[in-house]
Amino acid sequence: MSFETVMKQVIPYTEITVSRLIFAAIVLVMGFVLSKYIILVFRRGIQKTKIPDLTVQFLTHFLSILLYVIVILIFLKSLNFDVDSYIVGVSAAIGIVLGLGLQDTFTNLTAGVCVAAIRPIDTGEIVTVNGQTGKVRSVGLMSTELLTLDNQLITIPNKLVWGSSIVNMTRMPTRRVSVDVGISYSSSLEKATEIALNLMKTHPLVLKEPEPAVVTTELANSSINLQLRAWAKTGEMVTVKNDLVAGIFDAYTKEGIEIPFPQMDINIKEIKPKEIKPKESGKHITESDMTALEEKIVLEEGRDVEGLY
Repeated sequence: MSFETVMKQVIPYTEITVSRLIFAAIVLVMGFVLSKYIILVFRRGIQKTKIPDLTVQFLTHFLSILLYVIVILIFLKSLNFDVDSYIVGVSAAIGIVLGLGLQDTFTNLTAGVCVAAIRPIDTGEIVTVNGQTGKVRSVGLMSTELLTLDNQLITIPNKLVWGSSIVNMTRMPTRRVSVDVGISYSSSLEKATEIALNLMKTHPLVLKEPEPAVVTTELANSSINLQLRAWAKTGEMVTVKNDLVAGIFDAYTKEGIEIPFPQMDINIKEIKPKEIKPKESGKHITESDMTALEEKIVLEEGRDVEGLY
């Protein structure tokens, strides 16, 4: 059998000749080799840029999968397979996957546009978004970055920013400062209120309007709770609050106004057990019998058994 005859021989149960199979195998091998070379060149080229390593790795993997799929399709085409239907099917599947996978991406993109247009938050403002509090570092197309007071960077998807309530702590020019303090029931409420008002009115950073106020918030178990309310500029409210907390403590201590703290008095009463006579039968009384008899006597007298131990 000649070489030409062998090459034209059809593989059983298929319509593929030996020559076509060899050609397809060569195409497959050469395609994989060429794909690896393209991927290597692409990786070396992109690593010379300032793109992060994570992005480089992602793009390299994506290109690898794309090239390998193309090589396999060419291999099947060289074997006379109808790959057009496969391409249509794969394209539909990829479209569905991308549609589902990019759903959140489009949502974040739309939310980012809304945040940038309406501006409920802005760069440099201190806000609470989705339960996270920090200074707004940037508002991007996909996410918003917050920098916490202890220098932690928080990245929040824009759909969560736009879809949740936003508390902007620095948008308004003035803020109210509230300081809670308790005084004992034996202290004068009128005097305590006067001292607190005088402290706020004499503070240089406390605004005259609205006027400072002292409100009785609760008659608690061990104290009368007061709240000092003073208005200040937003940028000065932290300083004002610190000064009022330290100032009210010093003023009350100086004027003899007691600031109580939770406490509990415990009185321990010693109980002398009654003399217990041995049984007439002369049987020896054990320690457990003595304990049981003592508990019985105490219960009969209406006292607490725990006092024995």
